[in-house]
Amino acid sequence: MDRPLIWNNAKSERSASPWLGQRAHQFSSPSPYFDPTANFDRMVKVAIGRMSGNISPTSLNLAFYDWLIHLLASPSKQQELLIEAARKVFQWNEYDFEIISDDPHAKATSVTPLPQDKRFADPAWQRWPFNIVSQGFLMTQQWWHRATTGIAGVSRHHQDVVNFTVRQIQDMFSPSNFLMTNPVVLNETVSSGGANLVRGALNALRDWQYLAAHKRLPSASEYKVGQNVAVTPGEVVYRNRLIELIQYKPATDAVHETPLLFVPAWIMKYYILDLSPENSLVKYLVDKGYTVFMISWKNPTAEDHDLSLEDYRKLGVMDAMDAVGRITGASQVNAVGYCLGGTLLAIAAAAMARDGDRRLASMTTFAAQVDFKEPGELSLFIDESQIALLEAIMWDQGYLDTRQMAGAFQMLRSNDLIWSRRLNQYLLGLPEPQNDLMAWNSDATRMPYRMHSEYLRKLFLENELAEGAYRSDDHPIALTDIRVPIFSVGTRADHVAPWRSVFKILLLADTEVTFLLTTGGHNAGVVSPPGRPRRSYQITTHDHRDAYIDAQTWVTTTPSHEGSWWPAWEKWLDLHSGKRISPPPLGKSLCPAPGIYVLQP
Repeated sequence: MDRPLIWNNAKSERSASPWLGQRAHQFSSPSPYFDPTANFDRMVKVAIGRMSGNISPTSLNLAFYDWLIHLLASPSKQQELLIEAARKVFQWNEYDFEIISDDPHAKATSVTPLPQDKRFADPAWQRWPFNIVSQGFLMTQQWWHRATTGIAGVSRHHQDVVNFTVRQIQDMFSPSNFLMTNPVVLNETVSSGGANLVRGALNALRDWQYLAAHKRLPSASEYKVGQNVAVTPGEVVYRNRLIELIQYKPATDAVHETPLLFVPAWIMKYYILDLSPENSLVKYLVDKGYTVFMISWKNPTAEDHDLSLEDYRKLGVMDAMDAVGRITGASQVNAVGYCLGGTLLAIAAAAMARDGDRRLASMTTFAAQVDFKEPGELSLFIDESQIALLEAIMWDQGYLDTRQMAGAFQMLRSNDLIWSRRLNQYLLGLPEPQNDLMAWNSDATRMPYRMHSEYLRKLFLENELAEGAYRSDDHPIALTDIRVPIFSVGTRADHVAPWRSVFKILLLADTEVTFLLTTGGHNAGVVSPPGRPRRSYQITTHDHRDAYIDAQTWVTTTPSHEGSWWPAWEKWLDLHSGKRISPPPLGKSLCPAPGIYVLQP
């Protein structure tokens, strides 16, 4: 998109970029983020983002400067680190000597990896010299953790950024990532005559070709939307600029009178909730006698740059609720929000409560935050500098492609999502595992400029929703106005919406809240059909008159139940879904499910 270096007025901006000109007419009051006089600054940030993988180098530099200058001003901390370094060297040498001398006490001086660190779990790592190499690496990790934490004066955010960045650099140079220092790879290379390295090179070339062509990786090619995922029978019964509304066909002779509306996140395709039939939550509920509706978000393009967070509420949640009421004749709806969809649903529920709209019978949220003060490691990528960079990138494109943020999400679990994948595919030459969840995960979406900027600033950065400052229809809303019963699901290993942050809904909602904590991560914890092994959950119901219990006390005192959490939620849902009636007729079909929006690349 060609632009002059500086635009001095709205007229020149409109002539250079039609969609930016349209925006100038759509805002009643000028926003500093859309000030045409700042376009040169934006172009500089766009260039920086392209070179830095969309991570703000300014933010990183500020964090390391804060850390370094306070470390230099802390001689006691420096002395502590020197002593600790000497102690680690002595411990490593002692371990080396014990291993060489076959001393049975060698374990006493070894470092045990964290429970989630599986890099050195193979017995081959216990052989010399690989045990020495791995122990040296783990001891170095421990020292750097001490070096990047506990320095007086460093801001908490900067400390976390430095610690995280140093950890990523260390993980990059882990001995498990290299042929000559990984005994598992060496064994495979010897036994296969190097065939694993040939297969790995072909895997790397294949991935590069797919990425260069902006295609989905071949691991996802076996799963086709509408063929073996998103196949629960239904019809698209409503469509507007932003959503398609799918109504699923009943599978029972009688259904609950209160319909169920799903509000998925727009950062993902809706079929995370309707994967292959054995993993489909939608099918599970239809088979249980629920009338299920699903919002399918449009994958926005540059033309949708002007869509706001309020548009997502109105064109998404509220228009869908209106359509559900018209089609079924039901006076109330049970609504379910997943991830960002849960946050949006909470905003809509608070606005409805403020306005006296009683159409909501209950609200369920899956891995959704309403308080963003402590959003976990994702906050490492959220500050003024980082948001300014993302806004410039979105200004240039009209949207943010999730591929542009994929690196940040992958780094949160780099050992699992980056390095273990490189090890298995490029060094061991193994084929990538294929399943419906991984196929869905590669089906990326985009986020429009204005909405994502508002989301990052108003919710993440300023935490307006939790503090009663968020405005809907130009009037503030408060979560304490919500009076309908709430069911909130958190997942233990969630790096996107940490369960302790999700748990804060108990502090902010002045109504009955049932909180459930399940094993698994942000996605795999939600996709938890009955019959899966090693699944468990904890659940309690908290009345608004009950005394508050903090998250740590709750998790240590609440009993655990084996199995999937789906039946526990369905039992709660049954209590809020009314009597059984004959299935309502399907709305006028615009096309069969899964519709056309979900197929947009």
